[in-house]
Amino acid sequence: MEELTIGRRIGPAQPPFIIAEIGANHNGDLALCRRIIDAAKASGADAVKLQSWSKSSLISTAEYARNTRYAADQRVPTLEQAVERYQLSAEAQRGIAAYCRERGITFFSSCFSRQEVELLESLDAPAYKVASMDVNHLPLLEVVASTRKPVLLSVGMATLGEVERALGVLQEHGSGPVALLHCVSIYPTPPAEVHLRTMATWQQAFDVPVGFSDHTIGTAIPLAAVALGACIIEKHFTMDKGLDGWDHAISADPPELRALVEGSREVFAALGHGARRIGRDELEKRRAFRRRMVARRPLRQGEAVTEADVEFKRPGTGIQPDELRYVVGRRLARDVQAEEELEWRDLG
Repeated sequence: MEELTIGRRIGPAQPPFIIAEIGANHNGDLALCRRIIDAAKASGADAVKLQSWSKSSLISTAEYARNTRYAADQRVPTLEQAVERYQLSAEAQRGIAAYCRERGITFFSSCFSRQEVELLESLDAPAYKVASMDVNHLPLLEVVASTRKPVLLSVGMATLGEVERALGVLQEHGSGPVALLHCVSIYPTPPAEVHLRTMATWQQAFDVPVGFSDHTIGTAIPLAAVALGACIIEKHFTMDKGLDGWDHAISADPPELRALVEGSREVFAALGHGARRIGRDELEKRRAFRRRMVARRPLRQGEAVTEADVEFKRPGTGIQPDELRYVVGRRLARDVQAEEELEWRDLG
């Protein structure tokens, strides 16, 4: 399995890489976007990710003409108005990338067309995210692969065969290392629909790093994903869940993101290795917590020890309970008082 490098190494042997997905949560406001970046940095995220699309690259004119709304609430803008409001110009994305460099946090983005890949190349993006909707967008995958950079491929809505084909296209056209992000494209995703065990299926089928692109509420599910081996967690992030916009309500706020970052590190550390090894501290604890042989009653030199003559109490520094069979029938080399600890030298 080939690891990725996006600011740092990413793979099963590395701590989880936490992506604060800004997406369109900037609401077209660059000042808000900078505040979100600052909060992601302060929360400990490894990277922030945007979505590089425009009014013309994402949705057809015919779809806009249907007056489609992005929510059931008729008070919100039409789809066209929302996309127009939340799109980021090339100049805005240059400013955001520069601000991330200044703040010391990795910036990259989801791309939706050749022009956006070219823009992100000019911004020296270290990797590319391909959204679930584009698993079957083979021409886009070819363009992304030609950059030779690492790719995160979300697999929401995709069959195993579609993912296999997408990986084949990426590899055929020279892509850098690829990670799959297990994803369910329901916003928010009910826990019963997440099926985190599918991560093992992706890894077994394709032998690539596997992460989790989360659309659930809260932090319990992504932490469970880390426990099951996710080496990347992508979580939508906002300053305020109550803001108008597409994803604020399902996003983590700063306290939740910090809890996710810190919890992920603790879970990863707790996973350890598969071999059963007893650490030095636990070996020392055995000496205090296990039991040793003591005399149940006064015993005289020369008496043969019976099982009824002894019992076992802390600490575990002498003859152990599982060594009783080597003691019964042996004769004492000295007198022993009740409750006295027995040593091997006391036995003939």
